[in-house]
Amino acid sequence: MPEDIRINANALSLRRQLGEDPYSPIDIFSALGSIEDLTLVYYPLGKRISGMCLRDEDNKIIVVNSEQTYGRQRFTAAHELCHIYFHEDLHKVICPFAFDEKDPAEIEANKFASYFLAPYESLREFLSKRSQKSGRISLENVVETEQYYGLSRQATLIRLMKEGYITEEEASEMQTGVIKSAQGLGYDVTLYKPSSEEKKTMTLGKYVKLAEALREREAISEGLYEQYLLDAFRPDIVYGTAENEERYD
Repeated sequence: MPEDIRINANALSLRRQLGEDPYSPIDIFSALGSIEDLTLVYYPLGKRISGMCLRDEDNKIIVVNSEQTYGRQRFTAAHELCHIYFHEDLHKVICPFAFDEKDPAEIEANKFASYFLAPYESLREFLSKRSQKSGRISLENVVETEQYYGLSRQATLIRLMKEGYITEEEASEMQTGVIKSAQGLGYDVTLYKPSSEEKKTMTLGKYVKLAEALREREAISEGLYEQYLLDAFRPDIVYGTAENEERYD
């Protein structure tokens, strides 16, 4: 497994490839949309699976468990990117919520996800402006960090412990009352909640674009086009919704 400095470098390299700078928070799902051969699927995978990915010569597929919190979904998406771009020998990976701590690929992918969402230098600079004079990190700093980078509380605490900002005991005290702590500081709590019901099953990216291209070329019938989209959990495209008809200035 590569050293942490190499994993961070890989995360920065992929950010640049996707048109992102090495310091700012990243809208990872928008970034995934810029990958032409990638299909992203949101699907409820139960409590044991965080996500999965598949790759061949022409396609990349990432599946994210929509029943997990939005912060966890972002982390999972970044985790799967590591498998797709840096683990060439892995073509199909199912990632459990409680991963094998002896699996080098899973350990690396978790570190990659953390660095991809919050690059090392970016996080160091961010915290240097907010930590107390003692150099210690308060609960408020933790909430600020996870909100800024879009990290789950668990991912934030693990990262801060690893880099020596907080102790294991301090992290343990900050693991509870997550939503309440964010609410008390005036933050939106979407980060700590799963997808809404209407967004728990959805496919985005190459699959949808390919179905549209086949229809436009008349390579498939209208009925088959609609079936492909329904199979991809996109009845909104087939049947339309009231929201689709809204006009916005």
